[in-house]
Amino acid sequence: MARLMLVADGRATEMASNIHAHAPLDGMTMVLRKLPQVTVLFWMLKTVAVTLGESAGDLIGISFKLGYITTAFLFLAFFLVVIVAQVRAKRFHPPLYWSVVLGTSMVGTEVSDFLNRGFGHGSAPDGIGYTSGAVILTALLALVFLVWWCTGQTYNVENISSRTGEILYWIAILVSNTLGTSSGDWLSDDTGLGFRNAFLVIAGIMVLIVGLYYLTSINQMTLFWLAFILTRPLGAAGGDALTKPTAQGGLGWGTAGGTAALSALLLVLIAYQTWHIRRHPLAPLPIPVDRRTGQPQRPNGALVQPAAASGSSPG
Repeated sequence: MARLMLVADGRATEMASNIHAHAPLDGMTMVLRKLPQVTVLFWMLKTVAVTLGESAGDLIGISFKLGYITTAFLFLAFFLVVIVAQVRAKRFHPPLYWSVVLGTSMVGTEVSDFLNRGFGHGSAPDGIGYTSGAVILTALLALVFLVWWCTGQTYNVENISSRTGEILYWIAILVSNTLGTSSGDWLSDDTGLGFRNAFLVIAGIMVLIVGLYYLTSINQMTLFWLAFILTRPLGAAGGDALTKPTAQGGLGWGTAGGTAALSALLLVLIAYQTWHIRRHPLAPLPIPVDRRTGQPQRPNGALVQPAAASGSSPG
């Protein structure tokens, strides 16, 4: 994969002049990043965002008794607004990016609950069940990755600089967050482990993934998506710890209190990332090319010269 990326980077320089509407090429034209680098802060933000998505879904769908369908449409409207803004943006904006991740978690929670439980506003046994839901969503995610491969996009989520690649990235995130919800419910309910033991199992798998990342040569993108899926049920377990009554082992904050606390934490982390990015702008990427043919692709961010890119900061 790394070798392919190096070849693609070399072809990017060769093919850059074929992209329409470029700035004059004094050197190599670059593309401003739209997606963040994968760091510890990334995983913290992702876990908090998906946990908030579940808590907000429970607050509106169950506590307010609006039902999965109504809640799903409300969250879908929010998601469509922020995803359109994200795709049209020219560079990485932390508040916008994490709003989309939050939107995928909200929509994914409702889709998973509707698929597995049915039309009600509680744990109604009217859906296809957790096991069937997890199997269907796993197959759907595999199909997304197959399409991703066939379109010639890079699998490296830190180096996505094409419009098609970013759209596939967001589709994969939406499906993986939905799968994370469904698989977490399956693990805690259908296996009989319960929330606490399911949390311990997921946490153990996450530790194993970290070990595999540092100690083996397993493809890093495979490990990334496994961790991405698992942070969803991990966050759900953490959310249950906040919202469940003390008699059930929680802190008893309720869905309203838990949602407020998670919202505050997410805002603080986003503010920190925004500040950090302003001080240390993300390095731009080469012009995107097809992974197999080297043909130029439509960039997803603003086109800049290296000197301009190094002095820019997110606005």
